Amino acid sequence: MSALPPEAYAAAIAGLDLMTVVRLRTLLRHHSPHDAWQVVLGEREPAPPIATVLDRAGVAACWRASARRSPPEVVWQRCVDADITVSILGSSGFPALLAADFQAPAVLFHRGDPSVLDARRVGIVGTRNATASGRSTATTFGRALADEGVTVVSGLARGIDGSAHRGVLSVPDGRPVGVVASGLDVVYPKEHARLWHEVAERGLLISEAPPGTPPEAFRFPLRNRILAALSEVLLVVESRDTGGSLITVEAARTRQVSVLVVPGSASNRAAQGTNALARDGCALALDVTDVLCALGLDTRRAGTLPFDPRPLPRGLDNEILELLGADAVELDTVVRLVDRPLGEVALALGRLEASGWLQQSCGWFERVDSPVLWA
Repeated sequence: MSALPPEAYAAAIAGLDLMTVVRLRTLLRHHSPHDAWQVVLGEREPAPPIATVLDRAGVAACWRASARRSPPEVVWQRCVDADITVSILGSSGFPALLAADFQAPAVLFHRGDPSVLDARRVGIVGTRNATASGRSTATTFGRALADEGVTVVSGLARGIDGSAHRGVLSVPDGRPVGVVASGLDVVYPKEHARLWHEVAERGLLISEAPPGTPPEAFRFPLRNRILAALSEVLLVVESRDTGGSLITVEAARTRQVSVLVVPGSASNRAAQGTNALARDGCALALDVTDVLCALGLDTRRAGTLPFDPRPLPRGLDNEILELLGADAVELDTVVRLVDRPLGEVALALGRLEASGWLQQSCGWFERVDSPVLWA
């Protein structure tokens, strides 16, 4: 087992039952992948934040049982067999644009050419239950953006997503990026098998789930934050008044990504969400020129240089952030450091976590430093 690369251990850990985005980031922040695997097996002393996680009912036993079912050598062979590349946050192979995000996955699985992310990038999202008109509009935008050399990022779902990618692939030099919620060897929906293959061949297919992972419902909202983080501009074509598209919009707004919408008829239920976004101030996109204009006005994410969209902390929030070092601390420690009432400190910590300056795992708070400093 010692001959395995670090990515093999990271890939296996990412697929453990009861593993979450924050737990995985915390585990790999405090331990190397090999040491983290030993922690999972109970063969190494965990860092304090991980010890707190393991103390929770069932977590330690669940991780050990999962580890026995899917050891690193088995998971790694699945990656090799499916031509899946594994990248660990902080490594040279991890996409710089995604590494710059405050909610970046700790482990990433991808097939294809990561250099497609060096181009200008527009995300296109919308409802799975799209009308024929909506699908046609998404295809048109995908094709027109690809004609201009823009990389189109979408979720490869039914409806708007798949139509946008088909538009990109109709252009000889079109370079799509698909962000999916299952393992890269588990096609969902099944009728998109050819589309998945073409996206991987011509562009890039990305997931934070290891091979064999089914498309469980909770993974789709998580997927949407990655889609938003990779986009410079997000275009919404036919969204209902609830659903995944609006989750992606919220993730984009959190990251200061410009959101454009294609308006629809007031009688079209599939356009209720997009029309509400337009009513609430989102810019309209009537043709590709509007999207290209938005790209031209906002160049902060152009190229591969990291961009930090987080609002600068002020007052008590900034005081707390400056006092925190590299080590994880608990709430009572922060209260003692700043000598302020518990309620004020708790609210400040909540604001810092919501804006991406802190990561919290089982009551332990850790500073998330600016990715711009890594460049």
